[in-house]
Amino acid sequence: MKYFRLILLLTITILLCACGKKSTNGTAENQTDNSKVIIYSGAEDYRNEYFLKRLSETFPEYEIIIEYIPSGNMAAKIKAEGKETEADILYDIDYSYVEMLEPFLADLSEYDQSIFMEDAQSKSQKYIPELRNGGSIIVNPKVLSDKGLELPTCYEDLLSPQWKGLVSMPNPKSSGTGYMFLKNLVNTWGEEKAFDYFDKLSENILQFTSSGSGPVNALVQGEVAVGLGMTSQAVTAINEGAVLKIMYFEEGSPSSLYGYSIIDGKQNRKCVKEVMDFFYSTLVEEDKKLFFPEQIYKDKTFIVENYPTNIKYGDMSNNTLEEKLRLLEKWEY
Repeated sequence: MKYFRLILLLTITILLCACGKKSTNGTAENQTDNSKVIIYSGAEDYRNEYFLKRLSETFPEYEIIIEYIPSGNMAAKIKAEGKETEADILYDIDYSYVEMLEPFLADLSEYDQSIFMEDAQSKSQKYIPELRNGGSIIVNPKVLSDKGLELPTCYEDLLSPQWKGLVSMPNPKSSGTGYMFLKNLVNTWGEEKAFDYFDKLSENILQFTSSGSGPVNALVQGEVAVGLGMTSQAVTAINEGAVLKIMYFEEGSPSSLYGYSIIDGKQNRKCVKEVMDFFYSTLVEEDKKLFFPEQIYKDKTFIVENYPTNIKYGDMSNNTLEEKLRLLEKWEY
């Protein structure tokens, strides 16, 4: 029942859940093709482009396809298709969806997970950590100055009428980034206070964006003064020339963990195994060096220009699928 509600919440259509191309014998076409690897990835376009470039360079003998599917949509699609999906590897899966997919995932216990931070390690050994995605309060100083506003110092500051139409936040029902902020405040303040806060904040929100990139886009375009958004996207915009300021309130940075896995039954295909090994040994680390330095390894840290360091993370405990569904059913915006 909870998976049915998830599909409703994510507005996954029957066409999406059936769009995997199958052969006439009912198995995915690439199941027996030893030179083709299909990856469903929820990662940003620039990361997928980098992955594909590196994989193509490393494995010129293979046809490697990376298909972008947001994490929630990916979960619903795999739940509908099961092991018959055309995908071989799933990448950038939000941990809150993993329990729903575990019956369809291969055992990955051969990969050493002791190298990762304890909170990132997979208890089921059916997925491997690859990303810690943090959120922050992002400000456009020019819009702030033009409107005669001071820097906000806490979440409550954003409830003042002077912020009306000047705040952007992703919708938790469609964005994992939006849900991070909701879950962090529910954990920190309690459910009643957190939902009461967002009821009041909604009066100042220009719009609850459908994707996590929405607030940063609105900030770059000067449409809002403050965005509750992804730190990595703010850093990317800054490094491309945007003038933005990244801040954290007392509650800390909301965050979520993402992993990758193999569809059960595909792990014995040589091409799939080699691509998976390359992600584990090389590509995930390169992704941290270039784009997402927030720590997942115990003994490795990375620095990206303009990326905050020594980040204090907020309370993100009890981040289960059941809890996510329950909280999203209460969200009204």
